[in-house]
Amino acid sequence: MQIQTIVKRSTLKAAICMTAALALAVVQAQHVKAADAPLAFVEGTHYERIDVPVETGLENESPPQIEVVEVFSYMCIHCYSFDPLLQDWEETMPQQAVFNRVPAVFSDDWALMARAFYAAEILGVAEEMHGPLFSAIHVKPTNLRDEGEMASLFNEAGAISEEEFTKAYNSFFVRSRVMQAQAQSRAYGITGVPTMIVNGKYRVDGRMAGSNQGMLDVVDFLVEQERRSN
Repeated sequence: MQIQTIVKRSTLKAAICMTAALALAVVQAQHVKAADAPLAFVEGTHYERIDVPVETGLENESPPQIEVVEVFSYMCIHCYSFDPLLQDWEETMPQQAVFNRVPAVFSDDWALMARAFYAAEILGVAEEMHGPLFSAIHVKPTNLRDEGEMASLFNEAGAISEEEFTKAYNSFFVRSRVMQAQAQSRAYGITGVPTMIVNGKYRVDGRMAGSNQGMLDVVDFLVEQERRSN
């Protein structure tokens, strides 16, 4: 009788261990599945739909291209903090995504920095000037309201002569681009920066996404959503 009792207990323990092992395997499988699944974000919570979609100019591209826009300002400390993370994202951004920047214009000073952005663009030194323009505001403060100081920065960082800079900075083309950027920001419904726009349809900022990295995670989610819908 004692031997039978021991055998029964051993069998019961084995059954309990097997059940526990199966349960653990199921939980682990669920965790793996959850880790592999794309993050799901909710409209109205993590991002907002733009009331009237803004055309990107990429609608007829083949394969379809998905525009991702950062609305930013060199005057904005949050944009400065976000920029290194954004540049890392740009190097590995999703397929079919096309990245562009649009300067926000909320004041006269921001308009000057928008002019600097577009002057750098038409002079072919946008990449060379991007970091120095941020640094001139947030690292080694420079009076960029002074056109001479701005010209010196372009000469130092972009090898652009004062004459070339002055011609571009005060050109009708640059002033027109600044006005277009203002209109574009209004169309996007921008109230603060940095804000990301996906395919002219969706708006996301750090407040909605919870963090700078969260903002990029939502952008990836929306790009994939747009890619699948094409």
